[in-house]
Order: sequence, then C-alpha cells, then structure tokens
Amino acid sequence: MHNNHIIFKRQRELGEILSVTFKFIRENYKTGLRLFFKLVGPSFILLVAAITFYTYTTLGSSLFTNENLDASNVIIALALLMIAYLAYFTSMTGTMNHMILSYINNDGQIKDEEVKDGLKQDFGKILLLSILTGIITFAAFMFFVIPGIYVFVPLSLVTAILVFRRNGVTDSISESFQLVKDNWWMTFATLLCIYLLIYVIGLIFQLPALIYIFIRAFTVASESSAAKPQDMFGTGYVIINAISSAIQYIIYSMTVIGVAFVYFHLNEKKNFTGTYETIQNLGNNR
Repeated sequence: MHNNHIIFKRQRELGEILSVTFKFIRENYKTGLRLFFKLVGPSFILLVAAITFYTYTTLGSSLFTNENLDASNVIIALALLMIAYLAYFTSMTGTMNHMILSYINNDGQIKDEEVKDGLKQDFGKILLLSILTGIITFAAFMFFVIPGIYVFVPLSLVTAILVFRRNGVTDSISESFQLVKDNWWMTFATLLCIYLLIYVIGLIFQLPALIYIFIRAFTVASESSAAKPQDMFGTGYVIINAISSAIQYIIYSMTVIGVAFVYFHLNEKKNFTGTYETIQNLGNNR
C-alpha cells in the first residue's frame, strides 16, 4: 500500500489537473512502459509497420521508381493504416485506463494481471466504442467545425466512463454528454491544454525528420537547379519518419491519463463519489 498515492476521485482546477497528470507519469512511467510494450506492443508494431508502408507507398513511386503513383496501393496502405491505428488506439486506451483503475483499487499499486484481464474483458467494447465515436465525430465535423468540436469534448471521456463506471457502450456515450453538461467550456479548455502540451512534447521528436528534409533540400538545391520537391525525400526520411511517429504515439498515450483526471473531476463534481467513499471509510475505521 502506498500512503502517498495520488487520489483520483476529487475535484481539481485546470492547473492542478495538468500538474498531477505529469506527477502520475513521473511516478509510474516504468510500470506504464512495461505494460505498454507487454499489452500494446503487438498493435504498436503493427501501427509502425503500417505508417512505414503508407509513407513508402505515397512517396515510393517518386523516390525509388519512375512510375506514377498507384491509387489502388495508396488506398490499401491507407486502409491498413486506419485498421492498425484503431487496434493501437483500442489497446492503448484500454491498457492505460485499466492501469489507472488498478492503481485506484490497490491504493497506488498497479497489478499487471488486473490490467491484462481488464483489457481482455473490455477490448471488444472499447473497439466498438472507438468506431462509434469516430463516426459520430466525423459526421459532426462534416456538418460544420463547431458541432464537431462540441461533440469531440464529451466523446473524449467515453472510454474512461466505460472502464471506471463499468457502463455499456451506448450508456458510456450518453453519460459523457450528461457529465459535460454545464461544464463544457472548462472541459474544453482543460482537454485543449492537455493535447497541446503533449503535442509540443511530441513535436520535439519530429525535429530529426524536419532537419533531414532541410539538409536534403539544401543538398539537392545546390546540386541541381531543376530539382523536384520529391527529391528532398529518400529512404532516410521514410526510416526517420517511422521512428519519430512511433515515439509520438507512445507520448500520445499520456493524454489518456490527463483525460482520466478530467473525468474524475467532473464525476466528483456531479456525483461526489470520492467524498461518499471517504465518509464510508471513516465510518468503517471507527
């Protein structure tokens, strides 16, 4: 038992949510990385392979052959990329949320078997939930940007609701809108800050690819006045881009932790779950 473990079930302001998110990451990154590669590893490798294949397919015709871009190959590569991303997103969000659930249930201790069993139990529901929320968000953005942003905010919480509340798929979606009701702007601002911070951190690992393009462009320009834009890319770019993307997707998993703190803040504000549990525990300890 960890007496100084982080309490998830409490209300927090924006700044505190951001700071406690990185505190949790700092204190549990070793366990998190171990579970990530153990449970998310297969889909992660699949995603990296799909990214590499897509990059090679879209750039390959101009880099390595003299043939025109094959639209059918691009469609296949894009379809594989979407499937790989869906598998990765499902396993990653499921693993991270069940890691937090195990942390809460065991007073700061994360048990690998609990996370593994939880992911196995909820994988199908999280997959279906990811597909449904993706369709809803896409449809909303097709109408206009503002409806898309509006539904994106509550739907960001659906996996957390499914795991922590043990709700079904449709109940998780409806509950997300109820939870964000009257707190949309605060939730939007908090999620925006979380995503921006993680994006900036991930952007750092894109620098090698950008530096490669810059050096390649300078080299090609100095060698030939008739250089083509695609001459800036090469095998090195495909490899560097795959590595950078892989690191970015690992970093992206940190957003799940921030979203979990947002969920517990809203849930506590509405339902006082943590407060009631604290009162019950005080009564049981007498």
